Amino acid sequence: MSIELSLDRIRLLASHLPPYSRPTVHVAGTNGKGSITCMLSSIFATSGLTVGRFNSPHLVSVEDSILINEQSISPEEYSLSRAAVESADQAHGTEVSNFEMLTLVALQVFEKLRVDVVVIEVGMGGRLDATNYIPDESILLSALTTVDLDHQAFLGNTVELIAKEKASIARKNKPFVLGIQKYAAVENVVRSVVEQTGAHFIATHSAQRRAWDDAIDGPLPPTFSLDAESFRPPLAQPITFTSPAFPSSLAALLYLNGSHQVENLSLVLTIVSTIMMHPLCASRMPSGFSERISENIKTGIRKATWRGRLSFHRLTVSSPNPRAITVLVDGAHNRASSETLAPYVSNIITILDGNPQVRILRLTYILALSHSPPETPKDTLSPLFASQSSTHLSIQTKVAAVRFTSPDGMPWVKSVPPSEIAAAVHESVSGVGLWVASDEGKIQGQLESALE
Repeated sequence: MSIELSLDRIRLLASHLPPYSRPTVHVAGTNGKGSITCMLSSIFATSGLTVGRFNSPHLVSVEDSILINEQSISPEEYSLSRAAVESADQAHGTEVSNFEMLTLVALQVFEKLRVDVVVIEVGMGGRLDATNYIPDESILLSALTTVDLDHQAFLGNTVELIAKEKASIARKNKPFVLGIQKYAAVENVVRSVVEQTGAHFIATHSAQRRAWDDAIDGPLPPTFSLDAESFRPPLAQPITFTSPAFPSSLAALLYLNGSHQVENLSLVLTIVSTIMMHPLCASRMPSGFSERISENIKTGIRKATWRGRLSFHRLTVSSPNPRAITVLVDGAHNRASSETLAPYVSNIITILDGNPQVRILRLTYILALSHSPPETPKDTLSPLFASQSSTHLSIQTKVAAVRFTSPDGMPWVKSVPPSEIAAAVHESVSGVGLWVASDEGKIQGQLESALE
């Protein structure tokens, strides 16, 4: 892998482009950045703001990484902005990387459209990530989600070193909000970095789960069902959040799946509250911002969706007999995110175990992994196969191992050979059916074959 972390190239090229000036929320972290940015964007857009959002890597096409009010920009808009950045790059010989190019394209789109607010996810790390070139005057607030081990080859071998790199997006005199952490040592490191920078450290206030309340939430929805023909999603998570920014406690419904999303929402609501109340932030927002947020925040939380993160989909398998199946998709890409996915799957089993009409659960994992040393396939996958107990259900587990194509413009993201995934599964669990795609040859068709 060839990644040279530096801000020199992108700063030089940016100096030859129209200056970037949009009010920006900058989000770093190991896991949860995408969920944080999608919830923030949903709240802002529902409140009537024009919102730019930049996430990486993209889900399907490169335009998916650049959104305006939760809609991907058009290929035409992307091509126009990219051509302008590429022309400047060639004229000045800056030779920026693919990610630096994409970052500048996104910011040029947001600047051209004069959006009200931008929400940006750090690509990797923080201190030397391309997104950290954004001028101080454009940063409204910086935030840090959960910190865990990932990208150690670039960021360090301990959570303390990784936290230091990620917290270095802090800006002088600007708020820095730290999310809820798994490791106590992270907060001490982050506080030190933030204080040295001269930023304002703010700890996240926790949102609390609450019981379903018909008066607030409406009638209780039908029981969860995985059946593809009559699928009913899991129950939304009722939460309450207290902050001086809101006259009374905020009671809302969170439809993003997984208990970890309540912690992510806690960070989101602390960010929103800070922007509403911090003088430097509030002065950069449109007139009536706080009132609009207060009126629409519940709707913004409810409407937040994040494709590819614990999202349910209905697919049709064509052979041997055409039929619909329910698929749960998740982009767990390291051990920490697998440790989040595993209890969610266990929770689904527990819910179904309590339904006397469900006797058999056919659980199939279709797995593809990116090559990410020093983390091994077993490191990432083993949490998924921890023992899953059931009183009434007969659980039939199968595993399919496949490859994926590298994301457009990111040739360094490479797929682990299916044979290595299969070996990791063998080491982690016994007694499961296993289907393994070819390590060589065409990737197209492997997923369809695994589904069939």
